[in-house]
Amino acid sequence: MTAPEGPAPWAADEPYTGPPPTGPYAAPPRVPGLLGADAPHWAGAPAGPVPWPLGPVPLPPGPHGPAGPGPLPVPVPVPHGAYPPGASGPGPLPPGLRLAPPPGTPPHDEPVPFLRAMRSRDWAWWRPLLGLLLFVVAYSVAAFVVVLLVLLTGIEPDLALLDLVDPGVLLVTNLSLIVAIPIVWLLWAVAHGMRPGWSSSVLARLRWRLFAPYTLRALATLGVGIALSVVLGFAFGDAEATGPVDDLLWLLLVVVLTTPLQSAAEEYVFRGYLSQAVAGWVRDPRAGALTAAVLTAALFSLAHAPGDVATFLDRFAFGLAASAVVWLTGGLEAAIVLHAVNNVLVFLLAGSLGDGVATQELPAGIGLLSLAVSLVAMGAYVALVATSRRRLRPEVLTPALDLRVPSGDPRAGGW
Repeated sequence: MTAPEGPAPWAADEPYTGPPPTGPYAAPPRVPGLLGADAPHWAGAPAGPVPWPLGPVPLPPGPHGPAGPGPLPVPVPVPHGAYPPGASGPGPLPPGLRLAPPPGTPPHDEPVPFLRAMRSRDWAWWRPLLGLLLFVVAYSVAAFVVVLLVLLTGIEPDLALLDLVDPGVLLVTNLSLIVAIPIVWLLWAVAHGMRPGWSSSVLARLRWRLFAPYTLRALATLGVGIALSVVLGFAFGDAEATGPVDDLLWLLLVVVLTTPLQSAAEEYVFRGYLSQAVAGWVRDPRAGALTAAVLTAALFSLAHAPGDVATFLDRFAFGLAASAVVWLTGGLEAAIVLHAVNNVLVFLLAGSLGDGVATQELPAGIGLLSLAVSLVAMGAYVALVATSRRRLRPEVLTPALDLRVPSGDPRAGGW
């Protein structure tokens, strides 16, 4: 097959019929041909590239300079602090400018326990104080809104009696406490600029795998202690079984659905944010943990309005036990289980047996004996949690990435 003779149709001399030119040059007739000297061009256009109207652009030295073309270097990301003192690398940043680590970088330069999680790279003494002030304001508003919404639904609990075995009273009480969980999460984001998960554990999240084994240990220790206290109250105290309370099914529903969350909320406040704030203000980690445990245990007991010394000591010991398992496990899971098992069992027994089961104070007549049983049960739970660490392997330190710049590095003031 041979090519047809004659000029190609696209190279014919034809007048230009397109839109008027928009450039600075007039459009001449097209010149026949495609390649070489006969290639189409605009008459009157300067030879070579058209100069940039803003003037020449200077280029930094490199392979594109006078030395001729060459392979371009491939940029390799260098982590902060990778240049040793005296080595070539980035110089100090301008005053006031600070480079942020990439997303997902751990906020700690070295591993820290759960109670020191607030002491990140951006730690400042005023951050926990700001968080506590925000908590007081936000929780007051949220609790009021919750109570108002419950009342608008038509539920009319007799809040003056504070009878927690009444389903309506227990529901309002639990919901007004549960709202503390998202508020604590909000504090971490607003006051600390950190993920809300740091309120839960050293992994910045709840470790769900720990709940089942800790629940079994709590039932075997605290559960037995609660049952024994109820039996002792009936045998040697003033307690009497009056039978199931009214609206038992509603009470069981409220207990099962809201009491574990209510227990978790109290742990997020006392063993979580408040303990982390107190421990963060103390320089020594062990002294901070001990100070936080004692202070939060006292506040926890007072918040439950104990009616006598024995009840205050019981709640105080409960707070110490919860702080102990938090320190042993690096998170709130074991403390949440301890609190939830205690509250759920107490309300289930109170609803089933009647007024003979005390929900707010130790059983009348055997207060000291019940306190002793409670102390043994809580101590046994702490011991089981401690001995299970080898098998369950709960993480007790946060992940970390050291981004600190040595003092002799020229960038020490800017990174």
